[in-house]
Amino acid sequence: MQPIREHAVVLGASMAGLAAARVLADAYERVTVLERDALPGATAHRKGVPQSRHAHGLLAAGRAALEELFPALTDELVANGALFGDLQAESRWYNAGFRLCPAPSDLQAVAVSRPLLEGGVRERVRALANVRVVDRCAAAGLVGRPDGRGVGGVRVLGRADGGAEEVLEADLVVDATGRGSRSPLWLEELGYPRPAEDEVRIGVAYASRVYRRRPDHLDGDTAVVVAATPDRPCGGVMLAMEGDRWMVTLFGYLGLRPPTDPDGFVAFAAGLPVPDIFEVIADAEPLGEVLATRYPASVRRRYERLRRFPEGYLVVGDAVCGFNPIYGQGMSVAALEALALRDCLRASPAGLARRFFAEVARIVDIPWQIAVGADLRFPGIEGARTAKVRLVNAYLARFHLAAAADPVLGGAFLRVVNLMDRPEGLLSPAIALRVLRGNLQRTAVWPRASRPGSRTQQKEAA
Repeated sequence: MQPIREHAVVLGASMAGLAAARVLADAYERVTVLERDALPGATAHRKGVPQSRHAHGLLAAGRAALEELFPALTDELVANGALFGDLQAESRWYNAGFRLCPAPSDLQAVAVSRPLLEGGVRERVRALANVRVVDRCAAAGLVGRPDGRGVGGVRVLGRADGGAEEVLEADLVVDATGRGSRSPLWLEELGYPRPAEDEVRIGVAYASRVYRRRPDHLDGDTAVVVAATPDRPCGGVMLAMEGDRWMVTLFGYLGLRPPTDPDGFVAFAAGLPVPDIFEVIADAEPLGEVLATRYPASVRRRYERLRRFPEGYLVVGDAVCGFNPIYGQGMSVAALEALALRDCLRASPAGLARRFFAEVARIVDIPWQIAVGADLRFPGIEGARTAKVRLVNAYLARFHLAAAADPVLGGAFLRVVNLMDRPEGLLSPAIALRVLRGNLQRTAVWPRASRPGSRTQQKEAA
Protein backbone atom coordinates (compact mmCIF):
# COMPACT_ATOMS: atom_id res chain seq x y z
CA MET A 1 0.00 0.00 0.00
CA GLN A 2 1.38 3.41 -0.96
CA PRO A 3 1.26 6.07 1.79
CA ILE A 4 -1.89 8.17 1.38
CA ARG A 5 -1.15 10.88 3.93
CA GLU A 6 1.79 12.21 5.90
CA HIS A 7 1.17 11.67 9.62
CA ALA A 8 -1.08 9.50 11.82
CA VAL A 9 -1.19 9.62 15.61
CA VAL A 10 -2.35 6.74 17.80
CA LEU A 11 -3.38 7.49 21.37
CA GLY A 12 -2.49 4.53 23.57
CA ALA A 13 0.09 1.75 23.20
CA SER A 14 -2.53 -0.86 24.05
CA MET A 15 -2.94 -4.00 21.99
CA ALA A 16 -5.57 -2.11 20.00
CA GLY A 17 -3.24 0.85 19.53
CA LEU A 18 -0.27 -1.26 18.52
CA ALA A 19 -2.31 -3.24 15.99
CA ALA A 20 -3.70 0.00 14.54
CA ALA A 21 -0.19 1.48 14.34
CA ARG A 22 1.01 -1.56 12.40
CA VAL A 23 -1.71 -0.99 9.79
CA LEU A 24 -1.21 2.77 9.65
CA ALA A 25 2.51 2.32 9.04
CA ASP A 26 1.64 1.03 5.57
CA ALA A 27 -0.68 3.92 4.77
CA TYR A 28 1.07 6.96 6.30
CA GLU A 29 4.58 8.29 5.95
CA ARG A 30 4.91 8.67 9.71
CA VAL A 31 3.06 7.17 12.67
CA THR A 32 3.39 8.39 16.26
CA VAL A 33 2.10 6.28 19.15
CA LEU A 34 1.54 8.26 22.36
CA GLU A 35 1.33 6.37 25.65
CA ARG A 36 0.40 8.04 28.94
CA ASP A 37 2.35 5.61 31.13
CA ALA A 38 5.99 4.61 31.17
CA LEU A 39 6.42 1.56 28.98
CA PRO A 40 8.14 -1.38 30.72
CA GLY A 41 10.47 -4.02 29.39
CA ALA A 42 9.15 -6.64 27.03
CA THR A 43 7.99 -9.06 29.74
CA ALA A 44 6.96 -6.68 32.54
CA HIS A 45 3.44 -5.59 33.51
CA ARG A 46 2.30 -2.20 32.21
CA LYS A 47 0.72 0.18 34.71
CA GLY A 48 -2.08 1.10 32.33
CA VAL A 49 -3.22 -2.52 32.03
CA PRO A 50 -4.16 -3.65 35.54
CA GLN A 51 -5.83 -6.69 34.00
CA SER A 52 -2.47 -7.94 32.75
CA ARG A 53 -2.10 -9.52 36.20
CA HIS A 54 -5.19 -11.63 35.56
CA ALA A 55 -6.02 -14.35 33.04
CA HIS A 56 -6.04 -13.27 29.40
CA GLY A 57 -7.32 -15.23 26.46
CA LEU A 58 -6.30 -14.79 22.86
CA LEU A 59 -9.08 -16.39 20.83
CA ALA A 60 -8.30 -18.37 17.70
CA ALA A 61 -9.58 -15.57 15.44
CA GLY A 62 -7.48 -13.06 17.33
CA ARG A 63 -4.32 -15.14 17.02
CA ALA A 64 -4.92 -15.54 13.30
CA ALA A 65 -5.44 -11.79 12.91
CA LEU A 66 -2.26 -10.95 14.84
CA GLU A 67 -0.37 -13.51 12.79
CA GLU A 68 -1.54 -11.74 9.64
CA LEU A 69 -0.40 -8.38 11.01
CA PHE A 70 2.84 -9.73 12.51
CA PRO A 71 3.96 -12.82 10.57
CA ALA A 72 5.57 -15.60 12.65
CA LEU A 73 4.51 -13.91 15.89
CA THR A 74 3.31 -17.25 17.28
CA ASP A 75 6.68 -18.89 16.57
CA GLU A 76 8.42 -15.99 18.30
CA LEU A 77 6.20 -16.29 21.38
CA VAL A 78 6.73 -20.05 21.56
CA ALA A 79 10.50 -19.53 21.29
CA ASN A 80 10.17 -17.29 24.36
CA GLY A 81 8.34 -19.95 26.36
CA ALA A 82 4.68 -19.69 25.35
CA LEU A 83 2.76 -22.91 24.77
CA PHE A 84 0.98 -23.77 21.54
CA GLY A 85 -1.69 -26.42 21.24
CA ASP A 86 -5.16 -27.67 20.37
CA LEU A 87 -7.98 -25.69 21.98
CA GLN A 88 -10.33 -28.65 22.17
CA ALA A 89 -7.95 -31.53 22.76
CA GLU A 90 -5.71 -29.90 25.36
CA SER A 91 -8.12 -27.70 27.31
CA ARG A 92 -10.92 -28.45 29.75
CA TRP A 93 -14.08 -26.46 29.06
CA TYR A 94 -16.97 -26.69 31.51
CA ASN A 95 -20.33 -25.18 30.59
CA ALA A 96 -23.47 -25.66 32.68
CA GLY A 97 -21.39 -28.06 34.77
CA PHE A 98 -20.56 -30.37 31.85
CA ARG A 99 -17.13 -30.90 30.38
CA LEU A 100 -17.03 -30.32 26.67
CA CYS A 101 -15.93 -33.52 24.97
CA PRO A 102 -12.17 -33.33 24.24
CA ALA A 103 -11.08 -34.23 20.71
CA PRO A 104 -8.54 -33.12 18.08
CA SER A 105 -9.63 -29.95 16.29
CA ASP A 106 -8.37 -27.34 13.87
CA LEU A 107 -8.44 -24.64 16.55
CA GLN A 108 -4.95 -23.70 17.67
CA ALA A 109 -4.18 -21.44 20.62
CA VAL A 110 -1.13 -19.87 22.17
CA ALA A 111 -0.97 -19.89 25.98
CA VAL A 112 0.97 -16.80 26.99
CA SER A 113 0.97 -14.06 29.61
CA ARG A 114 -0.30 -10.63 28.65
CA PRO A 115 3.11 -8.96 29.25
CA LEU A 116 4.93 -11.38 26.94
CA LEU A 117 2.29 -11.07 24.23
CA GLU A 118 1.98 -7.29 24.39
CA GLY A 119 5.74 -6.85 24.75
CA GLY A 120 6.35 -8.94 21.65
CA VAL A 121 3.85 -6.95 19.62
CA ARG A 122 5.21 -3.65 20.94
CA GLU A 123 8.77 -4.54 19.90
CA ARG A 124 7.52 -5.47 16.42
CA VAL A 125 5.86 -2.07 16.10
CA ARG A 126 8.90 -0.23 17.43
CA ALA A 127 11.02 -1.95 14.80
CA LEU A 128 9.04 -0.31 11.99
CA ALA A 129 11.15 2.43 10.44
CA ASN A 130 8.36 5.01 10.22
CA VAL A 131 6.81 4.44 13.66
CA ARG A 132 7.77 6.34 16.80
CA VAL A 133 6.50 5.21 20.21
CA VAL A 134 6.53 7.94 22.86
CA ASP A 135 5.68 7.06 26.45
CA ARG A 136 4.82 9.30 29.42
CA CYS A 137 2.91 11.58 27.07
CA ALA A 138 -0.79 12.23 27.72
CA ALA A 139 -3.40 13.46 25.27
CA ALA A 140 -5.30 16.47 26.61
CA GLY A 141 -7.79 16.98 23.77
CA LEU A 142 -8.33 17.25 20.05
CA VAL A 143 -7.46 20.09 17.72
CA GLY A 144 -9.97 21.00 15.04
CA ARG A 145 -8.98 21.69 11.46
CA PRO A 146 -8.98 25.33 10.33
CA ASP A 147 -11.88 24.64 7.95
CA GLY A 148 -13.93 23.22 10.83
CA ARG A 149 -14.51 19.92 9.01
CA GLY A 150 -12.58 17.55 11.19
CA VAL A 151 -9.65 16.79 13.49
CA GLY A 152 -6.25 18.19 12.62
CA GLY A 153 -4.21 17.01 15.57
CA VAL A 154 -4.07 16.45 19.28
CA ARG A 155 -3.02 18.48 22.31
CA VAL A 156 -0.38 16.59 24.29
CA LEU A 157 1.30 17.04 27.63
CA GLY A 158 4.61 15.40 28.43
CA ARG A 159 4.35 13.68 31.80
CA ALA A 160 8.07 13.06 32.14
CA ASP A 161 9.22 16.68 32.33
CA GLY A 162 5.93 18.38 33.14
CA GLY A 163 6.40 20.58 30.11
CA ALA A 164 3.84 22.91 28.59
CA GLU A 165 1.02 21.61 26.46
CA GLU A 166 1.88 21.22 22.78
CA VAL A 167 -0.06 20.59 19.60
CA LEU A 168 0.87 17.58 17.51
CA GLU A 169 -0.56 17.96 14.02
CA ALA A 170 -1.87 14.87 12.24
CA ASP A 171 -3.89 13.83 9.23
CA LEU A 172 -5.49 11.08 11.31
CA VAL A 173 -5.85 10.59 15.07
CA VAL A 174 -6.87 7.17 16.43
CA ASP A 175 -8.14 6.81 20.01
CA ALA A 176 -7.00 3.49 21.51
CA THR A 177 -7.07 4.64 25.15
CA GLY A 178 -9.43 1.91 26.35
CA ARG A 179 -12.51 1.97 28.54
CA GLY A 180 -11.55 5.34 30.01
CA SER A 181 -11.62 6.97 26.58
CA ARG A 182 -12.49 10.67 26.59
CA SER A 183 -13.61 10.67 22.96
CA PRO A 184 -17.28 11.38 23.81
CA LEU A 185 -16.23 14.53 25.69
CA TRP A 186 -13.70 15.58 23.08
CA LEU A 187 -16.27 15.22 20.30
CA GLU A 188 -18.70 17.37 22.27
CA GLU A 189 -16.04 20.05 22.70
CA LEU A 190 -15.68 20.17 18.90
CA GLY A 191 -19.43 20.52 18.40
CA TYR A 192 -20.21 16.89 17.55
CA PRO A 193 -22.71 14.65 19.35
CA ARG A 194 -21.71 11.98 21.83
CA PRO A 195 -22.35 8.39 20.77
CA ALA A 196 -25.22 6.50 22.36
CA GLU A 197 -24.12 3.83 24.82
CA ASP A 198 -25.38 0.32 25.53
CA GLU A 199 -24.56 -0.76 29.06
CA VAL A 200 -25.05 -4.05 30.88
CA ARG A 201 -24.18 -3.86 34.57
CA ILE A 202 -22.65 -7.22 35.46
CA GLY A 203 -20.93 -6.56 38.77
CA VAL A 204 -18.10 -9.00 38.08
CA ALA A 205 -15.36 -9.26 40.69
CA TYR A 206 -12.32 -11.44 40.18
CA ALA A 207 -9.07 -12.32 41.86
CA SER A 208 -5.94 -13.99 40.52
CA ARG A 209 -2.82 -15.73 41.69
CA VAL A 210 0.13 -17.29 39.87
CA TYR A 211 1.26 -20.81 40.76
CA ARG A 212 4.11 -23.08 39.77
CA ARG A 213 2.98 -25.54 37.09
CA ARG A 214 4.16 -29.14 37.38
CA PRO A 215 4.22 -31.73 34.56
CA ASP A 216 1.70 -33.92 36.42
CA HIS A 217 -0.94 -31.19 36.67
CA LEU A 218 -4.10 -31.89 34.64
CA ASP A 219 -2.41 -34.81 32.86
CA GLY A 220 -0.69 -32.31 30.61
CA ASP A 221 -3.72 -30.19 29.67
CA THR A 222 -2.95 -26.49 29.46
CA ALA A 223 -6.21 -24.77 30.37
CA VAL A 224 -9.34 -25.08 32.48
CA VAL A 225 -12.35 -22.84 31.89
CA VAL A 226 -15.23 -23.18 34.36
CA ALA A 227 -18.25 -21.09 33.40
CA ALA A 228 -20.58 -19.74 36.06
CA THR A 229 -24.13 -21.08 36.21
CA PRO A 230 -27.33 -19.29 37.29
CA ASP A 231 -27.55 -21.37 40.46
CA ARG A 232 -23.85 -20.93 41.19
CA PRO A 233 -22.73 -17.53 39.82
CA CYS A 234 -19.02 -18.09 40.13
CA GLY A 235 -16.36 -19.61 37.94
CA GLY A 236 -12.69 -19.77 37.23
CA VAL A 237 -9.97 -19.94 34.62
CA MET A 238 -6.58 -21.60 34.90
CA LEU A 239 -4.22 -20.99 31.99
CA ALA A 240 -0.71 -22.28 31.44
CA MET A 241 1.88 -19.68 30.52
CA GLU A 242 5.60 -19.36 30.00
CA GLY A 243 7.97 -20.05 32.85
CA ASP A 244 6.18 -23.23 34.01
CA ARG A 245 3.40 -21.19 35.59
CA TRP A 246 -0.37 -21.19 35.96
CA MET A 247 -2.43 -18.03 35.92
CA VAL A 248 -5.49 -18.75 38.05
CA THR A 249 -8.39 -16.29 38.00
CA LEU A 250 -11.56 -16.86 40.04
CA PHE A 251 -14.63 -14.69 39.56
CA GLY A 252 -18.12 -14.06 40.80
CA TYR A 253 -21.15 -12.09 39.67
CA LEU A 254 -23.46 -9.69 41.48
CA GLY A 255 -21.49 -9.10 44.65
CA LEU A 256 -19.94 -12.55 44.93
CA ARG A 257 -16.24 -11.76 45.36
CA PRO A 258 -13.35 -14.22 45.52
CA PRO A 259 -11.37 -13.71 48.74
CA THR A 260 -7.88 -12.26 48.58
CA ASP A 261 -6.44 -14.20 51.51
CA PRO A 262 -4.65 -17.41 50.39
CA ASP A 263 -6.86 -19.84 52.30
CA GLY A 264 -10.05 -18.10 51.22
CA PHE A 265 -8.90 -18.09 47.59
CA VAL A 266 -8.37 -21.85 47.63
CA ALA A 267 -11.67 -22.39 49.45
CA PHE A 268 -13.48 -20.37 46.77
CA ALA A 269 -11.96 -22.65 44.11
CA ALA A 270 -13.26 -25.65 46.06
CA GLY A 271 -16.79 -24.26 45.70
CA LEU A 272 -16.72 -24.09 41.89
CA PRO A 273 -19.06 -26.40 39.96
CA VAL A 274 -16.10 -28.71 39.15
CA PRO A 275 -12.94 -29.51 41.16
CA ASP A 276 -10.17 -29.28 38.54
CA ILE A 277 -8.77 -25.90 39.56
CA PHE A 278 -9.00 -26.63 43.28
CA GLU A 279 -7.21 -29.96 42.93
CA VAL A 280 -4.23 -28.20 41.34
CA ILE A 281 -3.89 -25.14 43.56
CA ALA A 282 -4.58 -26.96 46.82
CA ASP A 283 -0.95 -28.07 46.91
CA ALA A 284 0.73 -26.05 44.14
CA GLU A 285 3.47 -23.55 44.96
CA PRO A 286 2.16 -19.96 44.87
CA LEU A 287 4.40 -17.44 43.10
CA GLY A 288 2.84 -14.22 44.32
CA GLU A 289 0.00 -12.63 46.21
CA VAL A 290 -3.70 -12.77 45.39
CA LEU A 291 -4.68 -9.68 43.39
CA ALA A 292 -8.27 -8.53 42.97
CA THR A 293 -10.22 -6.16 40.74
CA ARG A 294 -13.79 -5.41 39.68
CA TYR A 295 -15.53 -4.85 36.38
CA PRO A 296 -18.88 -3.13 36.94
CA ALA A 297 -20.36 -3.05 33.43
CA SER A 298 -19.94 -3.96 29.78
CA VAL A 299 -20.23 -0.79 27.68
CA ARG A 300 -20.64 -0.39 23.93
CA ARG A 301 -20.40 3.05 22.33
CA ARG A 302 -22.41 3.29 19.13
CA TYR A 303 -20.20 5.40 16.91
CA GLU A 304 -21.67 3.75 13.84
CA ARG A 305 -25.02 5.43 14.59
CA LEU A 306 -23.70 8.99 14.60
CA ARG A 307 -24.88 11.02 11.64
CA ARG A 308 -22.09 13.57 12.10
CA PHE A 309 -18.50 12.62 12.86
CA PRO A 310 -15.27 14.54 12.20
CA GLU A 311 -12.91 13.63 9.42
CA GLY A 312 -9.47 12.56 10.54
CA TYR A 313 -10.56 10.74 13.70
CA LEU A 314 -11.25 7.13 14.64
CA VAL A 315 -11.88 5.14 17.83
CA VAL A 316 -10.83 1.50 18.31
CA GLY A 317 -10.68 -1.33 20.83
CA ASP A 318 -12.13 -0.98 24.32
CA ALA A 319 -12.74 2.69 23.62
CA VAL A 320 -15.54 1.45 21.35
CA CYS A 321 -16.65 -1.60 23.31
CA GLY A 322 -15.52 -2.91 26.68
CA PHE A 323 -16.59 -6.54 27.04
CA ASN A 324 -17.03 -8.59 30.17
CA PRO A 325 -13.39 -9.77 30.55
CA ILE A 326 -14.50 -13.24 31.61
CA TYR A 327 -15.04 -14.11 27.94
CA GLY A 328 -11.57 -13.03 26.80
CA GLN A 329 -12.76 -11.19 23.70
CA GLY A 330 -11.07 -7.78 23.90
CA MET A 331 -7.66 -8.41 22.35
CA SER A 332 -9.08 -10.54 19.57
CA VAL A 333 -11.72 -7.96 18.64
CA ALA A 334 -9.02 -5.26 18.58
CA ALA A 335 -6.91 -7.34 16.19
CA LEU A 336 -9.90 -7.92 13.90
CA GLU A 337 -10.66 -4.19 13.95
CA ALA A 338 -7.09 -3.51 12.82
CA LEU A 339 -7.61 -5.75 9.78
CA ALA A 340 -10.84 -3.89 9.05
CA LEU A 341 -8.97 -0.58 9.23
CA ARG A 342 -6.38 -1.93 6.81
CA ASP A 343 -9.09 -2.93 4.34
CA CYS A 344 -10.87 0.43 4.66
CA LEU A 345 -7.63 2.32 4.00
CA ARG A 346 -6.88 0.17 0.97
CA ALA A 347 -10.29 0.86 -0.50
CA SER A 348 -10.23 4.66 -0.18
CA PRO A 349 -9.35 7.38 2.31
CA ALA A 350 -12.68 9.10 1.60
CA GLY A 351 -15.44 8.60 4.16
CA LEU A 352 -13.06 6.55 6.31
CA ALA A 353 -14.84 6.98 9.65
CA ARG A 354 -18.27 6.03 8.31
CA ARG A 355 -16.99 2.90 6.58
CA PHE A 356 -14.71 1.90 9.43
CA PHE A 357 -17.34 2.22 12.17
CA ALA A 358 -19.76 0.19 10.06
CA GLU A 359 -17.17 -2.59 9.91
CA VAL A 360 -16.43 -2.29 13.63
CA ALA A 361 -20.12 -2.65 14.41
CA ARG A 362 -20.22 -5.82 12.34
CA ILE A 363 -17.18 -7.20 14.17
CA VAL A 364 -18.44 -6.26 17.63
CA ASP A 365 -22.00 -7.53 17.11
CA ILE A 366 -21.14 -11.22 17.53
CA PRO A 367 -18.94 -11.11 20.65
CA TRP A 368 -21.34 -8.59 22.21
CA GLN A 369 -24.23 -10.92 21.49
CA ILE A 370 -22.31 -13.86 22.96
CA ALA A 371 -21.23 -12.04 26.13
CA VAL A 372 -24.47 -10.20 26.87
CA GLY A 373 -26.63 -13.22 26.08
CA ALA A 374 -24.59 -15.36 28.46
CA ASP A 375 -24.65 -12.71 31.20
CA LEU A 376 -28.43 -12.40 30.99
CA ARG A 377 -28.73 -15.98 32.23
CA PHE A 378 -28.27 -14.53 35.71
CA PRO A 379 -31.57 -13.19 37.11
CA GLY A 380 -29.92 -10.30 38.96
CA ILE A 381 -28.42 -8.76 35.82
CA GLU A 382 -30.64 -6.13 34.25
CA GLY A 383 -31.21 -6.23 30.52
CA ALA A 384 -33.69 -6.95 27.78
CA ARG A 385 -34.40 -10.67 27.86
CA THR A 386 -36.03 -10.93 24.49
CA ALA A 387 -37.70 -14.11 23.34
CA LYS A 388 -34.58 -14.80 21.28
CA VAL A 389 -32.28 -14.47 24.31
CA ARG A 390 -34.47 -16.77 26.41
CA LEU A 391 -34.78 -19.38 23.69
CA VAL A 392 -31.06 -19.35 22.86
CA ASN A 393 -30.05 -19.74 26.51
CA ALA A 394 -32.52 -22.59 27.00
CA TYR A 395 -31.19 -24.26 23.85
CA LEU A 396 -27.54 -23.80 24.91
CA ALA A 397 -28.21 -25.52 28.24
CA ARG A 398 -29.28 -28.59 26.29
CA PHE A 399 -26.45 -28.07 23.80
CA HIS A 400 -23.83 -28.26 26.57
CA LEU A 401 -25.39 -31.44 27.93
CA ALA A 402 -25.09 -33.13 24.54
CA ALA A 403 -21.60 -31.67 23.88
CA ALA A 404 -20.27 -33.59 26.88
CA ALA A 405 -20.35 -36.73 24.73
CA ASP A 406 -20.31 -35.34 21.18
CA PRO A 407 -16.98 -33.89 19.97
CA VAL A 408 -18.63 -32.42 16.87
CA LEU A 409 -20.83 -30.24 19.06
CA GLY A 410 -17.80 -29.32 21.16
CA GLY A 411 -15.87 -28.20 18.12
CA ALA A 412 -18.83 -26.22 16.78
CA PHE A 413 -19.21 -24.40 20.09
CA LEU A 414 -15.52 -23.54 20.33
CA ARG A 415 -15.45 -22.22 16.79
CA VAL A 416 -18.22 -19.79 17.69
CA VAL A 417 -16.76 -18.57 20.99
CA ASN A 418 -13.38 -18.19 19.25
CA LEU A 419 -15.07 -15.94 16.65
CA MET A 420 -14.28 -18.28 13.77
CA ASP A 421 -17.94 -19.07 12.95
CA ARG A 422 -21.20 -17.20 13.40
CA PRO A 423 -23.48 -18.22 16.29
CA GLU A 424 -26.33 -19.10 13.93
CA GLY A 425 -24.41 -22.22 12.95
CA LEU A 426 -25.20 -23.74 16.35
CA LEU A 427 -28.88 -23.65 15.35
CA SER A 428 -28.46 -25.39 12.00
CA PRO A 429 -30.64 -28.48 11.45
CA ALA A 430 -27.66 -30.85 11.54
CA ILE A 431 -26.37 -29.44 14.84
CA ALA A 432 -29.84 -29.21 16.39
CA LEU A 433 -30.44 -32.88 15.54
CA ARG A 434 -27.24 -33.86 17.34
CA VAL A 435 -28.35 -31.81 20.37
CA LEU A 436 -31.73 -33.53 20.41
CA ARG A 437 -30.19 -36.97 20.03
CA GLY A 438 -27.65 -36.28 22.76
CA ASN A 439 -30.32 -35.08 25.20
CA LEU A 440 -32.49 -38.12 24.60
CA GLN A 441 -29.56 -40.46 25.16
CA ARG A 442 -28.32 -38.73 28.29
CA THR A 443 -31.74 -38.32 29.87
CA ALA A 444 -32.36 -42.02 29.50
CA VAL A 445 -29.46 -42.90 31.84
CA TRP A 446 -29.47 -40.08 34.43
CA PRO A 447 -30.56 -40.72 37.99
CA ARG A 448 -33.71 -38.74 38.77
CA ALA A 449 -31.87 -36.71 41.44
CA SER A 450 -29.06 -35.52 39.22
CA ARG A 451 -29.18 -32.11 37.62
CA PRO A 452 -26.94 -30.03 35.33
CA GLY A 453 -23.87 -28.95 37.25
CA SER A 454 -24.09 -31.62 39.96
CA ARG A 455 -21.02 -33.71 40.85
CA THR A 456 -22.96 -36.89 40.00
CA GLN A 457 -23.68 -35.65 36.52
CA GLN A 458 -20.14 -34.43 35.93
CA LYS A 459 -18.80 -37.93 36.57
CA GLU A 460 -21.36 -39.45 34.24
CA ALA A 461 -20.58 -36.95 31.51
CA ALA A 462 -16.83 -37.57 31.70
